Amino acid sequence: MALQINRVINANVYADDLSLLGTAEEVEAPKLMQVMAEHKALGMVGKTEFPSGFDKMEMRIKWNAIYANVMAKFNNPYKAIRLQVRASLETWEGGDRVAQVPVVIYATVQSKGMPMGNFKPNDNVEIESNLSCTHVKMEIDGIEIVEFDASANIFKINGVDQLAEYRNNIGA
Repeated sequence: MALQINRVINANVYADDLSLLGTAEEVEAPKLMQVMAEHKALGMVGKTEFPSGFDKMEMRIKWNAIYANVMAKFNNPYKAIRLQVRASLETWEGGDRVAQVPVVIYATVQSKGMPMGNFKPNDNVEIESNLSCTHVKMEIDGIEIVEFDASANIFKINGVDQLAEYRNNIGA
């Protein structure tokens, strides 16, 4: 059996269904990080940690130039933006590309600042949008891999609701 290699080598960004093809140079997707709480007790010879929630999420988009429509949309901290980062996941085996499937990251974000750019002689301006993220979902080939919504207490892995019992226990 040949070694299977997966590759994603490009993507496109959509903001509220507006294609930003060719404007973003780089996207740093959110990181879903657990907050860990230390546990220690009498009789235990060591300490351990257990998950106690999730840390805040952030995204970053580096733009390849100044675009008025991007600046207007990504500089308003009072307006949520629904983002999609869409890519094609290629699978290679034995030197042949054997599959291509979509990878989509959905995110709800708000601006954390209003960048005006870094200007250098004989070089294109550099602009980065730093974004606060409250919801993220990743799908591969239409299959939900993970979804997290901090405001709605949603956390799913492979479509399985990890917080259903918790929400029931707190009466939510």
